[in-house]
Amino acid sequence: MTASITHTTGIPVRGTTTATGVRLWFQVHARSLAWLLPVVAIAAVVQAWNMGGIPQRIDDEGTYTAQAWAITHLGELTHYTYWYDHPPLGWIQIAGYTSLTGAFARYPFAVEAAREAMVFFAAVSAVLVFVLARRLGTARPTAAIAVLVFGLSPLALQYHRTVYIDNVATPWLLAAFVLVLSRRQQLAGFVGAAACLGVAVLSKETYLLALPFLVWMAFRRADPSTRRYTLSVAGAVLAVIGGGYILLAAVKGELLPSAGKVSLLEGVTYQLGSREASGSLFTGGSLANEAASQWWALDPVFIVLGSAAAIVGVFLRRVRPIAAMLVFLLAMMFRPNGYLPVPYVIMLVPFAALLVAYVGERAVLALSGITAFRARTRFRGVSRRALGGAWALVTVAALVAAVPLWGSQLRGFLVTDLDKPMAQAENWIGDNVDKRSRMLVDDAMWVDLVNDGFARNNVVWYYKLDTDGAVEKQSPNGWKDSDYVVTTDSMRTGGNSSSDVRQAIANSTSVATFGTGNQAVDVRQIHPQGETTAKQEITKATDQRKTLGTQLAQNPALEADSGTKSQFRAGQVDSRAMIALGQVLADRSVRVDRFTPMTGETGQAFRRVVLHASSTQAASRTEQTLEAMSSAFRPTSVERDGDTLTIVFPTTDPTSTAVSAS
Repeated sequence: MTASITHTTGIPVRGTTTATGVRLWFQVHARSLAWLLPVVAIAAVVQAWNMGGIPQRIDDEGTYTAQAWAITHLGELTHYTYWYDHPPLGWIQIAGYTSLTGAFARYPFAVEAAREAMVFFAAVSAVLVFVLARRLGTARPTAAIAVLVFGLSPLALQYHRTVYIDNVATPWLLAAFVLVLSRRQQLAGFVGAAACLGVAVLSKETYLLALPFLVWMAFRRADPSTRRYTLSVAGAVLAVIGGGYILLAAVKGELLPSAGKVSLLEGVTYQLGSREASGSLFTGGSLANEAASQWWALDPVFIVLGSAAAIVGVFLRRVRPIAAMLVFLLAMMFRPNGYLPVPYVIMLVPFAALLVAYVGERAVLALSGITAFRARTRFRGVSRRALGGAWALVTVAALVAAVPLWGSQLRGFLVTDLDKPMAQAENWIGDNVDKRSRMLVDDAMWVDLVNDGFARNNVVWYYKLDTDGAVEKQSPNGWKDSDYVVTTDSMRTGGNSSSDVRQAIANSTSVATFGTGNQAVDVRQIHPQGETTAKQEITKATDQRKTLGTQLAQNPALEADSGTKSQFRAGQVDSRAMIALGQVLADRSVRVDRFTPMTGETGQAFRRVVLHASSTQAASRTEQTLEAMSSAFRPTSVERDGDTLTIVFPTTDPTSTAVSAS
């Protein structure tokens, strides 16, 4: 809608209109947008590029993805019993994003869809970092630098890509600080800030730690004449939002502990008191030390500069509440008996980035003598310039160190595929494991395997094997009721607390392994009869294959080099493949290539045979012979190319095919 401009005589001038509200807003904020949009675009593109390749999917993000998927596909709050370990609003928002955008349908692995949601939340956070910096009085270039630090630090990128509900809570916390600094409509700003903090806390409960500092900021900003009223209303809004979560538990009859039911009180007690402590940051091997070591390996420059900026910021009035909050959050990490979650750093990153940029700008202004207030004494002026110069030198040194570090780290984020072993393992399971099998898995695989046709109750998140009553009822014999266990780094470290998981791994043998080191994913078949009996059966089966292979290697119709014949004699070839070859050799001569393992099956009996017939017609007759074999010996696939046949046999129980137990 447009309005005509009135001439000074009071007569409207035809054809002349003012800008619309939207156009006027863009005109007013054009310079800010010119700085904001490019840096947000850069941060979003870097995060989205190769987001499925690095980092490797982990159990925690699989859990939040599966919970979001359960809402949209199962109509349930979680894929297992919800036990109030975290408020559900975080994965509800992920579910909302994936539902609105159809993200789950666009990716081969469900976690990638949730990682796309993380890109969205990180982009929103980047915008809010810029706005918050501007409201704290920084120049536009400084606010843009804060966004770049927030978006491009390898430390930030690692955790912004990972599906953590902390990433969902972060934009809400930033919005709370932005709103509390609102220049107009203070009551609405305070109420909005309280609502945003409430959503942040119901997305990740640890964000409640920001409450005292948000109140401090609000108290400073509030008009003294209405301070009591505005703060009271904002407090009431926050209480109502938090009370809604408590009311949900009460309505479900799960507020207080009772027999056979979960409860909110037990969930809170677990998080605050009974959860295993992470130990001291200074104790090698402790959970806290390992978490901090991960952070340090990613970006020591940002950690040092951000921590220093927090300390300096405490002495700068405008950012003092935010700096004090960051110092407080850093101090919380040093509790000797507390729990330090790995994603804890996500809450610190945006405020550290903001303070690094803000303190850097103050240093430049102090050096140039351009400050809002002149120093009262010459000594203070000299001190201000000296401190500014010192910080400028620190910043320059940090840049010199950060450029090569960030360059190599960012290159890795953009081109490395650490998730390949996980993808290969899932594909192998889909191609080779009977869909009726029961598996203990990392939660990062749960949605994918259920989508692939495995029964929901047969894909068991390892953590739930002995902690969820419903799963325990399905597994009266514990680990013995499962057929496979798929180990990842998350399971090898986090599964140590479960006796059932340890027993499942100990009494299993590897049938396929993908990747190495921490990225290794091992598909293992469980032997309910126990490890000792399984090894005896494996040894017996290997001896039988050696006998069969020795006889086959002596067959004059077999054309093979000495290395291939030694593979037969060593019992390294699948017994069904040797029996099938024996049938073929009874009618005609064939040449067999040296055996090579299929992807992931190094150390297993060779089940792929490449043979060459004397002619195309002979190859066709050989193919007919193989297809006519009984189901016990029939291959899963036979591909013919002229006189060459590539034959693949199905996987079977490793007690009859494995070369050795591992």
